[in-house]
Formats: sequence, C-alpha cells, structure tokens
Amino acid sequence: MGFNTSLSGINAANADLNVTANNIANVNTTGFKESRAEFADIFSYTSWGLSRNAIGAGVRLTNVAQQFSQGNIEPTGRSLDMAIDGEGFFTVKKDGMTLYTRAGNFQTDNQGFVITPDGARLQVFAPRNNGEGFDAGRLVDLQLLTTDSPPRQTTKVDLMFTLPGNAAQPPVAPFDPTDANTYNESTGGVTVYDSLGVSHIQTSYFVKSANPNEWQVYNFVDGVQVGTPTTLQFSDSGALLSPADGRITLDPFTPSTGAGVLNMTLDLSGSTQYGERFGLRSVLQDGYASGKLNEISISSDGVVFARYSNGADVALGQVALTTFVNPQGLQPQGNNMWGETYASGTPRTGAPASADFGQIQSGALESSTVDLTEQLVNMIVAQRNFQANAQMISTQDQVTQTVINIR
Repeated sequence: MGFNTSLSGINAANADLNVTANNIANVNTTGFKESRAEFADIFSYTSWGLSRNAIGAGVRLTNVAQQFSQGNIEPTGRSLDMAIDGEGFFTVKKDGMTLYTRAGNFQTDNQGFVITPDGARLQVFAPRNNGEGFDAGRLVDLQLLTTDSPPRQTTKVDLMFTLPGNAAQPPVAPFDPTDANTYNESTGGVTVYDSLGVSHIQTSYFVKSANPNEWQVYNFVDGVQVGTPTTLQFSDSGALLSPADGRITLDPFTPSTGAGVLNMTLDLSGSTQYGERFGLRSVLQDGYASGKLNEISISSDGVVFARYSNGADVALGQVALTTFVNPQGLQPQGNNMWGETYASGTPRTGAPASADFGQIQSGALESSTVDLTEQLVNMIVAQRNFQANAQMISTQDQVTQTVINIR
C-alpha cells in the first residue's frame, strides 16, 4: 500500500509540474489566466466506515482552477485592440457556438467583420433603427463600414448675432447685394450642403428700416435671392420679438445644375439689437458633404464609432460583455476562449461600464496574469515533492527487501 501512496504523490507532483509548465508557457499570452492545481487526500473506506486510526492512502488531483484576476493593461495604440478593465468577457461566435474571451486582440477579415485571430466574430448590441441607443436584446456580428459616408442636407442654420442699436437707414435704396451702400450688415456667407452633398454659400443681409428697432433681412444662396425679405422687430431692451419663434423658413433652392434641392430654416433665436457694433456670435449648420473613413474609435462604454473626414460619426454597435456567477466553472476551449457549463451558471450579458461590468479600454491589451517568479518557485516545490515521493518508493523497496531477506 505504501508504494501506491507514494505513486499517487508522484502523480500529483507531476500534475503540479504540468500546470506550472503551462502557466510559464503562456506568460506572454494576451488575456491568459493562470491555473492552479488543487489536491485532496485519499482514505480507504470499508462497509463499516472509516477507522479512527486509519492511515491515508495518498493524494489525488481534484481540480485545475483558473484564477480570473485582473491582468495589467498595456497600451498598444491600435484601435481594434481592446482590454476590459473590470468584470466581464468579450462575447464571440464561431461556427454557431457562443464563446467568451478576455483577449481583445481583434482584427478584420476580408468582409470587414471584427474577429479573433482564429476567426470568431465579436458580438455587439445592434443600433436601433431610429438611431437612438442600442438594442440590448439583439446581438449581431460587428462589421466595419468600408464605404464613404453619405452626405447630409442642411435643414437648419443657426445664426446668432447682435445688430447695432444706433444704426441708421442705408444712404442708398433700393437694396442691392452688390452695393454695400444699400445695406448695413451681412453674415459674410455660411457654407451649406444640398441633398447631393454639394456645397453652397448662404448669406443674410440686414437693412435698417425707418421704423424704430426694425430691420429687413434678405437671404441669398449662391447670389440668388431665396424668398422675400423678412421683418425683424426688436424690443426697447434689444430682445428679438418678431418672428416670434425666431425662425425663418426659406423657399426651396434648386442649384443651376437642376439637381440637389436645398430646403432650409434659419433660426435666429438669441439674436439681439444693442450697442454700436455688429457682431456675429454663432453660426451652426447641420449638413455635411460625403466623407472618407478616417478611423474606428471605441468609447469606454463600448460604443464603436466610424469617424469620417466630413466630421460625421456613425455608431456601428456597442460591445457586449458577459459575466457568470462562477467564472471558474467555465470550460477552457483553447485559443484564449471559454465555454459555458452548468457549473458556470447562466450567462448575463450587458453593456460595458454599466452595473458590475468593466469598462473598455481601446488601444490596449490585457496581459497574462502569470507571475513568472512565483511559477519558478512553484516549479522548485513541485520538483522537490516529486523527488521526495520517489525517495519514499526507494525506501519502501529497501524495507521490503529487508523483510524478504529475513531467515
């Protein structure tokens, strides 16, 4: 029996060495979680139970437990490299199977899908059809756009200005945009975009009328008048009274090419009349031309943006993270991935930086949790255990030989 006891010790030490060797081999593996060999003693039972003076029958390997502690986060500068700072796993799919990983070294395939090095596709929450938020109940493969960003027609121009309170009527009438003596002030031109993304110049001219606190505004696009003049009325304190909502709807403008209609509203809210000088305080418009893809960026809450040269940002999805009640119950699948088991519990999927899910750090990777110094010490201890059990077998052999030689 002593031989079997020592043999179990040799097997246990060998298992410990194998686990240590695997840890050391993966010291530079992205997202790797070190393993720990766990053992239990063995006692021989009889039908009457275990004797109070029973001697143990050795040791056995009970579990190889992976330690899901946080690894160091190392910057890489590559946008598709992602690290999870906190709890959770990236959710990926391969061959119809859902898997989980902490390794965020993603890349793209020939169709633009974001994948792991062995081809599993990263899962994200799909954007809602109305463009507001993400559908937390629907996971899709993340696919990066490779096409140009379509243009957006200018629908509103925000103008905020201050007209001089001491202005007099222009010395020359009627109004002529080519004669600066027929108007008091102008916006100088705002670049706007039609439905085809072609740029145009919108200009507003301000003419002081004979009535107190009253102005006429003329609007032009590419030198062509759009609509009729609009009356602006200010209060004695300089606040804009008319139009009441501060908005002027311009007539549709069709460029000389006959394509790319432009429909705009001017919002003059916040404009005033006081002082002695004209001031254009703010100019904003909501259109843009078509644009080229400049970069892919990922926010801390996992939203993946495609950023274009025209300033447009398109949300492609939100990275889905998954947690488990018992992560140590996950089944290793190789390639830095784990699979769900009964022991791990039901997966819970959510958005990064919400509830107990960690944040996403783009342009960084999580390092292996293996401490090389600690593993080398473990190796020495396991080696000594192996030698001690081997020596025990040798000793028992000598004892057995002595008994055999008794005469």
